[in-house]
Amino acid sequence: MIKINGSEGEGGGQVLRTSASLSLVTGQSFQITDIRGKREKPGMMRQHVTSIEAACAISESTCEGLDIGTSEITFRPGAVKAGNYNFAVGTAGSTNLVLQTVLPPLLFADGPSHITLEGGTHNMMAPPYDFIERSFLPIINRMGPTVSARLVRHGFYPRGGGKIEIDITPSPLTRIESLDRGALRSVKGTAMFAGLPFEIAEREVKAARKVLGWDEDAIGVRELPEDQGPGNILLLEAEYDQVTEIVSGFGKLGLKAERLAKTAANRMKGYMESEAFAGPYLADQLLVPFALAGGGSFTTVKPSQHARTGADIIERFTGRKFEFDQQESGVFVVRSST
Repeated sequence: MIKINGSEGEGGGQVLRTSASLSLVTGQSFQITDIRGKREKPGMMRQHVTSIEAACAISESTCEGLDIGTSEITFRPGAVKAGNYNFAVGTAGSTNLVLQTVLPPLLFADGPSHITLEGGTHNMMAPPYDFIERSFLPIINRMGPTVSARLVRHGFYPRGGGKIEIDITPSPLTRIESLDRGALRSVKGTAMFAGLPFEIAEREVKAARKVLGWDEDAIGVRELPEDQGPGNILLLEAEYDQVTEIVSGFGKLGLKAERLAKTAANRMKGYMESEAFAGPYLADQLLVPFALAGGGSFTTVKPSQHARTGADIIERFTGRKFEFDQQESGVFVVRSST
């Protein structure tokens, strides 16, 4: 039984999701206390409960203490089974965070799986769907499996109501080296909104273009049906030969369109001015598959506390350590080793 203090390191829901995912892959039980102990509202929220329920549903696992608001659970993993699964967060909680929990074990299942996830697809507390589809999954597919994603309906905070579908054809994970992102192919951006004034998106486009210096036709506006809102997100995308980086900025009450756009644009500018393969979101996501592949390396910008906490949990379950070595260029080389 692996015992984990959920307030360690970054102290968020990642500790819980990574533990459940790796428990299913390695067959090791775990007990976690003080779940999300460093959050303003500690304990399990709806999306965290759904993540653990999903982990149990794709296997013969049991979980003691599972409930909204609880701060301690004991998880005993069972055999993972391929199949057709439908999981509803029930709020604007992130569908992508539920996917993070069940995808790694289903990559090792005995057959293909189809997953339908309902809830938030564009949530400020998690990577948006677009990142999962165009940044993360292409790397997973390069490692051996075949995973495709389809967005059926957008779901913004606070309404939710989004829906995505994932098809998974498992295959052994092959280690890869991702040190060079290659040449820049294209850049583009979209200010997406639903149920809000058009001028908000226009102001975001103008402000982002000013920071990045991109051509006028590189960043556009997309209006979604009003019943999919209210919601707003600015998506900035840079496609390289080997990887696509997506930076997002989420609209919320009290946050000016110009400030949202400048923050997102400066994050993208910082990434493009570096030599890193992975931005901070992608670096977080690559740790588990690289460990399960038995090694590999990638370059990234300065690793977040989120990434370092994830690396600590991975080591508890797999014995694999991650090294974060800063280079003279300023980028970090992240390596998985025993």
